[in-house]
Amino acid sequence: MATVAELKGVLKDTLEEKGVLGHLKARIAEVFNVLDDDREPRPSLSHENLLINELIREYLEFNKYKYTASVLIADDHLRKEEQKSTNIEDLHVSQAVNR
Repeated sequence: MATVAELKGVLKDTLEEKGVLGHLKARIAEVFNVLDDDREPRPSLSHENLLINELIREYLEFNKYKYTASVLIADDHLRKEEQKSTNIEDLHVSQAVNR
């Protein structure tokens, strides 16, 4: 008979091989985000930090890290700010990749 530790290991390996583990982790993170204590408000993000978050989000989506991106987007600050347009001029960089 297999031990609990062996069963956990097999389950984890199987979920990783099927690509499900990342999805589950992202969903669990969303649950904890909902449970997060909102009594103490978060500080507002500077314009530079919003641009950095947007660059990270674009990187994750470009490389098809959709579950990791969903965790980042689940943050209320980014969700509220994602409707704002980010111009390439705001970043002070040249566009390297045309999509």
